[in-house]
Amino acid sequence: MALAKIVTVTGTGVHVPGSDIDTDRIIPARFMKGLTFAPLGEFAFYDVRYDKDGKLTGHPLDDPHHKGAKLLLSGTNFGCGSSREHAPQSLYHFGLRAIIAESFAEIFFGNSTTIGLPCVCASRADIAKMSRLIGIDPHITLKLDLEQMTVSCSDEVANYGCFKVTMPESARTSLIAGTWDPVVELLENAAVVREVALRGGIWDPNAVAA
Repeated sequence: MALAKIVTVTGTGVHVPGSDIDTDRIIPARFMKGLTFAPLGEFAFYDVRYDKDGKLTGHPLDDPHHKGAKLLLSGTNFGCGSSREHAPQSLYHFGLRAIIAESFAEIFFGNSTTIGLPCVCASRADIAKMSRLIGIDPHITLKLDLEQMTVSCSDEVANYGCFKVTMPESARTSLIAGTWDPVVELLENAAVVREVALRGGIWDPNAVAA
């Protein structure tokens, strides 16, 4: 199955401020019991979105002005802590399709890339400007362009600026080329893998798995 080529991500934005937002805050461990990742979306940031009585706390993700936002803005070292792959999965299934932060924890970044969730870095000043814009008008459209490595902010009549972003070239290339999930790439090249294994004598086609 061919993977989508992720060249641009367009939509409204939501700012979740703070540094060192760890994976336990993004998805508490008690929700990591399902057989699939799909249900995780409703539990993203659960312990800061809800109080002990199960009432909403007013977290940015629940602000009706930001309903349906596709791009999340945040601070430094986003996704630190444990290596749980459920964290980016919960954000993806919540509906987010890109994250813009000052920096990312390395494992979170890798886990995000392999599910087609681009994570790009912007300066603190630029994130503050973008946050201020969407705070004034939540309907402003953000467009992440992975070819140009920019985020532009605009509405129907005005262009509010274009901001430079960065990410490792290997991740950028894999997203643009549609090779961001190595498992899918491996399955699509199963015949080549089999040929190499046979040629190297590291696989016995007559062997039966125990």
